[in-house]
Amino acid sequence: MSYSAPRAPAESTTSHDLYGPERPIAPIVISVPHAGRDYDPSLLEGARVAPDVLRRLEDRWADLLAHPLIERGYPVLVARAPRAMIDLNRHEREIDPAMVTGLPRDLPLQGSAKLRGGLGLIPRRLPGAYELWQRPVGWDEVRRRIDLIHRPYHASLSRMMRAAREAHGHAVLIDLHSMPPLPPAAAGQAAPQVVLGDRFGRAASTRLMTLAADVLTGHGLAVAQNHPYAGDHMIERHGNPAHDLYALQVEVDRSLYLDAALDRPGPGLPRLQAIISSLIDALAAESPRAAYPLAAE
Repeated sequence: MSYSAPRAPAESTTSHDLYGPERPIAPIVISVPHAGRDYDPSLLEGARVAPDVLRRLEDRWADLLAHPLIERGYPVLVARAPRAMIDLNRHEREIDPAMVTGLPRDLPLQGSAKLRGGLGLIPRRLPGAYELWQRPVGWDEVRRRIDLIHRPYHASLSRMMRAAREAHGHAVLIDLHSMPPLPPAAAGQAAPQVVLGDRFGRAASTRLMTLAADVLTGHGLAVAQNHPYAGDHMIERHGNPAHDLYALQVEVDRSLYLDAALDRPGPGLPRLQAIISSLIDALAAESPRAAYPLAAE
């Protein structure tokens, strides 16, 4: 079965496919950075683990959630390169020096909890998988991946956000991800099926977060905000409310749209596609700076 996008991309590179007209139809920009499935043979040859373990890094088939939006003309950016090669949701200096040879001594690196857990710019390990690679990666190869994949993706996203702001007065990035099923936050509570993140208000606004949560709960989904995922480099970099640039990370439970093995698209896909489209339409019609009316006394 084919899961190709419903229309040809306006731009296709090693890094990504970009869909949508030059003048955006709405202030919304959609990014799907962890759904890339173009595994280079040399990447697989250098792995210590089987390909199915590397695929655990993916937001499996999350790009399918955006297909109806592509068909309707929304601007959508979808990664082609897999997360195993380079993580677009990490700073380009978020590098584990123990897994890279030939690092320049004066290169400033950036630490993080994700990096310490093995999920830096070049993912190193997964729970239960230990080391993913047979040997460290050379700095020249890391730099090649940054220049060929990471920087072009973010440059295109920045361009899309500016175009949306110029056309509509503001831009809202929806950074779309999927997550494994979560446990309940507390006894007697439903497990979150969607987690919204805005870096605790730094990347978006209370109004946008409240609207997003209301739309999703209105469709019967359990929603959490900024826990356990508050968003990462993507929305930190592209969200700047002071300059009318807003960004939300949206994490959805993979069991909502994949099969029981969480490997292939499942029967829930059409429903979740419709919910995501409803969310995008609501955010597209909202003014992120508008104040709520005062309650009647």
